Amino acid sequence: NQLQTIGIAAANTWGLFLLVLLLGYGLVEIPRSHWNGAKRGYLLMKTYFKAAKLMTEKADAEENLEDIMEEVRKVSESIKYNHPLRKCVDTILKKCPTEYQERMGRNMDDYEDFDERQNSYPSEKSLVKLHKQVIYSVQRHRRTQVQWQILLEQAFYLEDVAKNETSATRQFVHTFHSQETDNKIVQYFYTPTVEWYWECLLRPWFYRVLAVVLATFSVIVVWSECTFFSTKPVLSLFAVFIQLAEKTYNYIYIEMACFLTIFFLSICVYSTVFRIRVFNYYYLASHHQTDAYSLLFSGMLFCRLTPPLCLNFLGLTHMDATISHKNTQPTAYTSIMGSMRVLSFIADGFYIYYPMLVVILCIATYFSLGTRCLNLLGFQQFMGDSEMTSDLIDEGKELIQREKRKRQRQEEGENRRREWKERYGNRDDSTRNRVVQKESSFSETSTNRPLSKYTRSNGRTERDRIELLQDAEPLDFNADSISDDPLESDLGR
Repeated sequence: NQLQTIGIAAANTWGLFLLVLLLGYGLVEIPRSHWNGAKRGYLLMKTYFKAAKLMTEKADAEENLEDIMEEVRKVSESIKYNHPLRKCVDTILKKCPTEYQERMGRNMDDYEDFDERQNSYPSEKSLVKLHKQVIYSVQRHRRTQVQWQILLEQAFYLEDVAKNETSATRQFVHTFHSQETDNKIVQYFYTPTVEWYWECLLRPWFYRVLAVVLATFSVIVVWSECTFFSTKPVLSLFAVFIQLAEKTYNYIYIEMACFLTIFFLSICVYSTVFRIRVFNYYYLASHHQTDAYSLLFSGMLFCRLTPPLCLNFLGLTHMDATISHKNTQPTAYTSIMGSMRVLSFIADGFYIYYPMLVVILCIATYFSLGTRCLNLLGFQQFMGDSEMTSDLIDEGKELIQREKRKRQRQEEGENRRREWKERYGNRDDSTRNRVVQKESSFSETSTNRPLSKYTRSNGRTERDRIELLQDAEPLDFNADSISDDPLESDLGR
């Protein structure tokens, strides 16, 4: 029992340590991100900044993939089909992109004999290392390509929003038709006029109101984290709301209050996990582009944060008997996982005073101290008053404009081909049908009268012979002498 108690205390202590760190960031960053999202041009500038950083990462991924594929090509050319390690090379080639597989397959020589004494071949250990590098480089290249396309769509849409804000017709016009939805039901209700009012007029105000509501919840959480240990009087606002509902036996209100409380805490904590990026190696990427190691790391972190999150919720609402000092029935969680009072020196010290540090973390997040420190260390972060940020915004804007012009040329070419097909497609089809009909009619006549070909052959040959004789030059038989040698006759003339 003592060993189990120590294990539960260690797990809750470590989880509470991570919980307060992530909670302090999320309580400030979530309301601020919604407030900044309502500012005109803020999201567009941040998208330009992300585009410049992502282009650097994308170029690095492409260069790394080229280097790895060149190494794979050398290994594939050195290890032939009769080599014992050829199966390992085939496994590596299957992980390569299709264009590289076709390129390597054309340069293979299947008839070279295997001689271990003449050539030096890579070992199995080096092939395992190469296999790992191929998987990582291909996955990274694919991830950057997908993220770049998503970022382009986002940038084009934000530019459309900025352009349509000054529209006099109050109808949202897209630059590219590919961004318009194909769903007929959505097109019926979400018309260009409705889209203009939502994107250019209502959405900024909705984000501001939502930011104020989230900021209010954040203040309540910070206050309750600092005062939840006080039972006389009860200072935790969540505990006050729950106890008022208990007096009136309003169970629906209790369930809704508990749900909203733990829902907001979970959003603040788990959203921070989605923002964590450990040396560009462990991080969650959208659209199914996260690798296995990042999934394991994030899943382990989620599992580690869930029990202390529940324990902290019970402390905020005074549902833990060790906090409320009431002889009540323990909850299902405390009966299995234990309460805050597991070890006396941890329960009376760490569990009470450590959550107060959330105030310091919220202040540090509000003034962006972490972002400023990372920027000083060389990790470029989005800061409005930084010269490096302005340069990256200008670079990202140029990249987006270049991609925009490229896509416009593609759409113009597609439109011209579509118009040409609509204008001349029917005419070409009718001409093609007439040619097919003529060919079919000629084949029918030739099959229906097969003997005419042979009966007219003699007459046609005779007619050709007569025309040939008519075209021949007549000879003069009244000449004095006729020479048998054509050269002498020409000289005589």
